Amino acid sequence: MSDQDEGNGKSDTPMQPSTGDRASNTDRADSALAPAPQRNARTALREQRGILMVLTGDGKGKSTSAFGAVARALGWGHRVGVIQFVTGEWQTGEQKFFADHPQVDWHISGARFDWSDENKEQSSQAALEAFAQGAAMMVSGDYDLIVLDEINWALHQGDLDPGAVLHAIAARDAACSVILTGRNAPDAVRQAADLITDMNDSRHPHEEGRAAARGIEY
Repeated sequence: MSDQDEGNGKSDTPMQPSTGDRASNTDRADSALAPAPQRNARTALREQRGILMVLTGDGKGKSTSAFGAVARALGWGHRVGVIQFVTGEWQTGEQKFFADHPQVDWHISGARFDWSDENKEQSSQAALEAFAQGAAMMVSGDYDLIVLDEINWALHQGDLDPGAVLHAIAARDAACSVILTGRNAPDAVRQAADLITDMNDSRHPHEEGRAAARGIEY
């Protein structure tokens, strides 16, 4: 996701900053050690309404881009929540790096990529539980950014209802931005998004039979 893309997605409508726990998070980020320009930028970011970003398409880079945004948010002292929908017990590099960060809350569903109907009921239940956790995080007012990683795939598989997902996103705290990743983003999700990036698969090592590489694809 480029800086230009992000700039195009930001709202120009100022919002009043939230209070309570969010204020304490801001106070910690705006310590006396931070230069005045950074403190002013942080305040401006908190007064903007969060945006809905959709990273989809057949190409590689959707989750990679989302976790780049996580790193950027953490650099500004933001609090981040991550829900991974289809990794199951498969450990990823981003989980190993970010999961123990004090400003990140990380949750993994038990569902996996599965093109058969053999585990459909279990997969659907895992997706519902994961999204319930994500919905609670979005409305809590405790987070500046929520990443719902591979949720588009769960929607495409019918494990989640697009209307229910969009309703929960619309009910989120005003300052919370949300990133949805995964191929096959439903039309309803695309229509609701403030920013959409479609990753195109022009060339990939799997075409030559190469296996997924640790540190590159997971």
